[in-house]
Amino acid sequence: MDKLEQKSIDLATQEVLKKAQDENIKTAWDRLELQEPQCGFGQLGLCCTVCDMGPCRIDPFGEGAQVGVCGANADTIAARNLARKIAVGASAHSDHGRDVAYTLQLLSEGHAHDYEILDMEKLKTLAQEFGIDANKTKEQFVKELSKKLLDEFGKQEGELVFCKRAPKERQAIWKKLGVTPRGIDREVVELLHTTTMGVDNDYKNIITTGMRCALSDGWGGSMIATDVQDIILGGPVPIRGKVNLGVLKENYVNIVVHGHEPILSEMAVKASQDLELVKLAKKVGAEGINLAGICCTANEVLMRHGIAVAGNFLQQELAIITGSVEVMMVDVQCIMPALQEVASCFHTKLITTNPKARFPGVTHIEFEPKKAYEVAKQIIKLGIENFSNRNKERVNIPKQEMDLVAGFTKEIVFQILGGRYRSTYKPLNEAIISGRLRGLAGVVGCNNPKQRHDYFHTMLVKELIKNDILVLQTGCSAIACAKQGLLIPEAAKIYAGKGLQEICEAVGIPPVLHLGSCVDNSRILTAASHIIEEGGLGEDLSDIPAAGCAPEWMSEKAITIGFYFVASGVYTIFGASPFATLGSKNLTDYLTKDLADIVGGRFEFCDDPLKMAQLMIEHIDKKRKALNLKPRMYD
Repeated sequence: MDKLEQKSIDLATQEVLKKAQDENIKTAWDRLELQEPQCGFGQLGLCCTVCDMGPCRIDPFGEGAQVGVCGANADTIAARNLARKIAVGASAHSDHGRDVAYTLQLLSEGHAHDYEILDMEKLKTLAQEFGIDANKTKEQFVKELSKKLLDEFGKQEGELVFCKRAPKERQAIWKKLGVTPRGIDREVVELLHTTTMGVDNDYKNIITTGMRCALSDGWGGSMIATDVQDIILGGPVPIRGKVNLGVLKENYVNIVVHGHEPILSEMAVKASQDLELVKLAKKVGAEGINLAGICCTANEVLMRHGIAVAGNFLQQELAIITGSVEVMMVDVQCIMPALQEVASCFHTKLITTNPKARFPGVTHIEFEPKKAYEVAKQIIKLGIENFSNRNKERVNIPKQEMDLVAGFTKEIVFQILGGRYRSTYKPLNEAIISGRLRGLAGVVGCNNPKQRHDYFHTMLVKELIKNDILVLQTGCSAIACAKQGLLIPEAAKIYAGKGLQEICEAVGIPPVLHLGSCVDNSRILTAASHIIEEGGLGEDLSDIPAAGCAPEWMSEKAITIGFYFVASGVYTIFGASPFATLGSKNLTDYLTKDLADIVGGRFEFCDDPLKMAQLMIEHIDKKRKALNLKPRMYD
């Protein structure tokens, strides 16, 4: 058990890992052990596979080769490797945004009958931003807006429309540096082009191109995904839900949605409540249908419907190992190939739904927005039919589950602070200015088996809120803290400092706000821009007493997110391990020191959650001092 406790702080995870161990079922932790020691050259970013003259590697001790066959040195190789990760991360979230915008287009043409416009206010706001005539009909609005949104991906000149949401001073910095993104696809392609053999060899210039690509995601693709999802699925509102593996139900047909795109999972919610299917479930001996989520798809259906969250990234295999899951339906991103093997040990049907993400030998039922509800019903019906194949003797569902509150957006924060008819960020700004609130922190990102599961997220967040810092969360990080009881209003009394506690009690919010899925990091950017617009906390995003952190990151998407936050002026810490740059001292120094003078933000790497918190607090205090703000109210 000591070994299991070192893998995760979550009791439900420990329990199911013990079951996996007893039944000799391999999980991500076991596969990591088999990989050790991992390639040292790769960890340092000093392995190059860009062309077939290689693979080449640089000797970090200076005794062997110091350049590749083509002559590329450590700086060039490490920067190219990093840039390619930025491009991949940007393409993932932006492609998500494209699919959502395409669904909006189908809706405008009358081909997506299962969807409708649920947030007219946001639709009108976006139409205004894109210069669409306000006198047009709703149908004309939607058709023209969907076209303009899709055009953002293929745009060849000018700049992305959402860049204008940033403070004017930040826009000026981007223009001066030449990093204002022009078109989403163009920036991804150009970055990949610059990293091919024989193109860009200046590590600083490669990073500049990388920042422009990252910004095209943060202020482009991801922002489109967030806003359009709100339009057609409804803007989230604060809602209670439950989290952890204990949300799986022993006598129910358990359907788990996993991945990142909510267009299908939204229909799964409706289909799980279909009276015909519920009746069929009872006919096969179940009490009903229980829908639960994993990863960011979970966050999407949680914040709009209160659907329970079974777990975050490292719990996807464990959900199946409980022996209680009839169907796990997956779309794209963060889906482990190992799920196929784990599912084969049980009765669980793994079903892929996206043509971009197929598994050999796995049932594929392709999702199409034109027949969304029909596809969702087909998949859930398969789960119902599979219920009789469950081996009840192998079912072991942990008891652990926790309450949480999710569904916070920039619009909701407006209304909570200022009321529906006088929405404003003024109380938030004044709380920071007066010293009742020390500052803000964004804590986001994945899980990584190299770190103790959930430990970094929760220890960091507890330390931040103890020091009167309001924490904003998305993705698997939010799920981690939810499991530890940090996302309920009552947590303020237990964990928060006196100033933050007073605010939480007055407004009725948790000390940690769940803003949604990974693409919803864009909500943090726009909220920060509104804070600047409100006044009193500087002229640029880099002036705000705020910091960001990805404590247990593992995905290339996290690197892209980090880069668009840094390029937006935010001090950002990465835990787990540095992203393969340490083999180049020049590149590491550039990212962790020099960038601060160029874009106002910089990276920091740290492998201790309490040290991370201290670094963030020191940065926030430094920003408070630069703004000549009052001392903290409760020191």
